[in-house]
Amino acid sequence: MAQRREILAWCDENLQTAQFQDYAPNGLQVEGREEIRKVVAAVSASLAAIEYAAAIGADMLLVHHGMFWKNEPVTITGWKQRRIATLLQHQINLVGYHLPLDAHPEWGNNAQLARKMGWQLKRQTGEQNLLNIGCLSESQSLAVLGAHLAAELEREPIVAGDMSKPIKTLAWCTGGAQGFFTQAAAEGVDAYVTGEISEPQYHLAHETGVAFISAGHHATERYGVQALAEAMKCQFGLEIYFFDEQNPA
Repeated sequence: MAQRREILAWCDENLQTAQFQDYAPNGLQVEGREEIRKVVAAVSASLAAIEYAAAIGADMLLVHHGMFWKNEPVTITGWKQRRIATLLQHQINLVGYHLPLDAHPEWGNNAQLARKMGWQLKRQTGEQNLLNIGCLSESQSLAVLGAHLAAELEREPIVAGDMSKPIKTLAWCTGGAQGFFTQAAAEGVDAYVTGEISEPQYHLAHETGVAFISAGHHATERYGVQALAEAMKCQFGLEIYFFDEQNPA
């Protein structure tokens, strides 16, 4: 068991939250009980995740995608009211870390995806060091890389490019980072992997010769929050549970 303030201070220090300009608050978003024994980790603060945390008597729901995003309505009605009401009813703390969890060199979504896939990181660059540049352990075709992602992430990726093209160097950024594609292509890599694709990326992949892979926003970001939760378990002796959803996006 640990005090909420101790956990939050430890997270802020290790994730260096003050260094990031983000689209939602990092840290405590909805306040629950002060003493923390049981934590549920999930990608997003969905009602399903909140209800699971309530069902097992969790004290904290730790997520990558929290609530209160910029440019969304500030009124607490409808789906947002149901989420918050359930959290308050069961005194569950909602704690979210967005960009700091993407970028962390050990627990981050980008680092954990690379570890799972066996990619070798060379450097981080771009906006808030969110774009990762690295390479595969050995060259393989774009078709083989896509199949490896499908097998590891349990989600069929969208692949744009010449499927026979040999891939050795690549860039990646989990989640909705399709906007980094032109910068990734300028780095001279063979392929770029992210979670989402928009209409222009198909054309850019064929015109630049850099393959584009959309491996799923949820699928590429399952692992950071689990790594953070496991680190919290080691630090504070907490009970940790992971709640996952079959989100195809």
